[in-house]
Amino acid sequence: MPKTIYILNGPNLNLLGKREPEIYGHDTLADVEAQCAAAGAVVGLVIEMMQSNHEGQIVDWIHTARDVAAGIIINPAALTHYSIAVLDALNAFDGPVIEVHISQVHKRESFRHRSYVSLRADAVMAGFGVHGYVLATQHMGHLINDAP
Repeated sequence: MPKTIYILNGPNLNLLGKREPEIYGHDTLADVEAQCAAAGAVVGLVIEMMQSNHEGQIVDWIHTARDVAAGIIINPAALTHYSIAVLDALNAFDGPVIEVHISQVHKRESFRHRSYVSLRADAVMAGFGVHGYVLATQHMGHLINDAP
């Protein structure tokens, strides 16, 4: 039976494909969702993709994931660098967590080098473009399906 994973996206990712395409590319979040759904199907995962510009909504989805999701892939966007609330919510989630960033954040502004989410993440993907979501989905299948 397929297992559900949440793919959570933070502020401004609704503009993916339109906002700063020289950094984030031309694929939309809908394109990413389709790619992840296809990759998930191969490894026995069902994808629930969500995006919000509101920190509290992301926290609420993480709380919901405790009861319905086997894992979380999260691109917290700007919340990465300051949201202790997102970190605390992720710390209350028992399954694997993979952090994704489209750009190589360590080659950008210094404030982007700090991630609260990384303190909880089991893996971090950065700089792979939107393909990082697909790689994270594939790795999530490994973490979930090969878990003892």
